[in-house]
Amino acid sequence: ADSFFPVSSMTAAIEVKQVCKCFGSVCALDHIELDIHEGEFFALLGPNGAGKTTLINVIAGLAIADSGTVRIQGRHVTQQYREARRLLGVVPQELVFDPFFTVREALRIQSGYYGIRKNDAWITEIIERLDLTDKADVNMRALSGGMKRRVMVAQALVHKPPVIILDEPTAGVDVALRQSLWDFIRQLNTAGHTIVLTTHYLEEAEALCNRVAMLKQGKIIALDSMQQLITAMTAGYTLRLRLQPDFLPVVVQEKQTGYHNGLHELKIDAYAQIEAVLAELRQAHIQILEMQLQQPDLEDVFVNLMRHYG
Repeated sequence: ADSFFPVSSMTAAIEVKQVCKCFGSVCALDHIELDIHEGEFFALLGPNGAGKTTLINVIAGLAIADSGTVRIQGRHVTQQYREARRLLGVVPQELVFDPFFTVREALRIQSGYYGIRKNDAWITEIIERLDLTDKADVNMRALSGGMKRRVMVAQALVHKPPVIILDEPTAGVDVALRQSLWDFIRQLNTAGHTIVLTTHYLEEAEALCNRVAMLKQGKIIALDSMQQLITAMTAGYTLRLRLQPDFLPVVVQEKQTGYHNGLHELKIDAYAQIEAVLAELRQAHIQILEMQLQQPDLEDVFVNLMRHYG
């Protein structure tokens, strides 16, 4: 991984202090306070209009906060704009590209924006890592949406930034492409890069990220490690049973929360309770035809939080 920047652990990768940003009477960011550590894989989640893209624009120096400060590895994003911007790679949500250049030409031009010359070896490496080799000399306008999305990632990495922000990077990308893109992003994180991800695919965030911040109406309503958040915000497990004959013993009925498509839904707090349920069913000579155990996940947390902060 010698192609990547070495990472020091002295300062936060991204430091957001009391940031506010309003558009007229709408407060898009309301006193946002956030430290993202170096080397983290961090998820920034929330419904549409929560303020995620506005926050990314402020971090990238593309929008100016009304108040508060943002630093990238200690560099102030407005007072030290050039230094801060060189430390950051942003993959935007929109597909922005120049239709007159090939993939390789677009990456060379992007290098030029950062004053980087003789960058061809690194450009070739990025092209290979993102499976763009057979498209390297193809005009940008001839690429599919998924391939254009890969070029956006390549452009964000062309100056080897230690901090990378991905705003909905897999929107409109097919499953195979998404998988190889995540393999590459994981490698970058393992090599020491800080990754910040916004996504509507909550299972992606759960699989990839260590910590998560949830935004709603410009406020951070939850900030914790993925596991802590799931444990704190969800109660127990859901056990679903299809039974023959189709009824529950009285003792078990108190755990029932629902009945859908011939499946009894029970809420249980711990694995040990499953055996007690099974014992009651055996004693009542009730046969289990089907059994499912659903563990709480990030989607449960998201739904609970959005409802709670309605």
